Amino acid sequence: MLPAIKAVGRDQPTRPRYEVADIFRAYGPLYRQNFSLPLSHLKVMHAIEACRTAEFGGHLERCDHCGYERNAYNSCRNRHCPKCQALAKAEWLEKRKEELLPIEYFHNVFTIPHELNHITICNKTVVYNILFNSVSQTLQEFGSDPKHGLGGSIGFTAILHTWDQKLFSHIHLHCVIAAGVLSFNGKQWISSRKNFLFPVKALSKVFRGKFIDYLNQAFLGNKLVFPGQITNLTTEQKFSEFVKQLWKKEWVVYSKAPFNGPKKVFDYLGRYTHRVAISNHRIVNIEDGLVAFKYRDRADGNKCKQITISTQEFIRRFLLHVLPDSFQRIRHYGFLANRCKKQNLCKCRHLLGVSTDLPQIADETTQEKMLRLTGIDVTECPRCKQGHMLYVAELPVIAIYYTANHPSILPQVLDTS
Repeated sequence: MLPAIKAVGRDQPTRPRYEVADIFRAYGPLYRQNFSLPLSHLKVMHAIEACRTAEFGGHLERCDHCGYERNAYNSCRNRHCPKCQALAKAEWLEKRKEELLPIEYFHNVFTIPHELNHITICNKTVVYNILFNSVSQTLQEFGSDPKHGLGGSIGFTAILHTWDQKLFSHIHLHCVIAAGVLSFNGKQWISSRKNFLFPVKALSKVFRGKFIDYLNQAFLGNKLVFPGQITNLTTEQKFSEFVKQLWKKEWVVYSKAPFNGPKKVFDYLGRYTHRVAISNHRIVNIEDGLVAFKYRDRADGNKCKQITISTQEFIRRFLLHVLPDSFQRIRHYGFLANRCKKQNLCKCRHLLGVSTDLPQIADETTQEKMLRLTGIDVTECPRCKQGHMLYVAELPVIAIYYTANHPSILPQVLDTS
């Protein structure tokens, strides 16, 4: 008998009816029973299952106007959790807003061929680092070359995405690039062309060459593993044949039109930086071991469609996009590199004729920060909409057990003394 998942009522009307956590709680135990999972996947599943439940503890709140009470449980803060990205995104964006210059910005996307997907899944850290290194070196070489009209230090932010709308592997970097460079002596700002930054065909060839060179080095240095379907690649001959096929493909580098000013860059970053593989709002239904979710079909005019897959397949696809522990999926390069960012931005602002002073943010509570950055008042009473929820008492941490054959929850209060 497959467990049924009912849509849960939420305090806020904008909260989704179904969540990834619902799928993990009901069907995760069976998935873990059927498949041997790495520790990183188990950690992510547990964090999402326990997020904002009694297992992480919390506190009791009461409205100071109507007396309504509710349990407010703590978040897991895992970067793969669909419910825990709002504040992290807002805080990150606030820092980036301070760094934006009054210039145009370009958006380039670097994608690796799908033929690399099987290797990547088994070698995430190595391949993702190769992707960052090959893209960053390609852009910095083009920025420093005077024949492209620049000849200085370029500044850009690279954001790793590993999924498509159906949760399959689609590994690519989104790069937001300043439309100009800081001269190597730091005394001149050199603006780029208005309509495009670098020719994408040239970028593609250099990017492909650097990536394949790094991949070969990783193979020769025994840094790659080839289990299961790709065991044959362990021999030099087979790996060489595989690399030859990569050389024959045209690698995709996509260049979008420049953003219309810094505000558009800020809006774009808000949509892309702290995304997870799928948001809870895209889940339409969970029933009889099946999950239905919405996706945009880019091959058909970006139309919104719906797909239904088994919950076990949904979990498998979701876990494809779990990042290695401590892996940095957002990185800054050139004059935006962390080690010299503050000094370089001051130079850029001075050369562009704008104030070099950064705004000072006063100390504030998490609730105050959420309201200022997102416009969401998390203390507002969901019932009367007039009062505010105030802390009443701490709630105990509770251990929750999910059985493999039934999604029932068996609470047990932990001794935290």
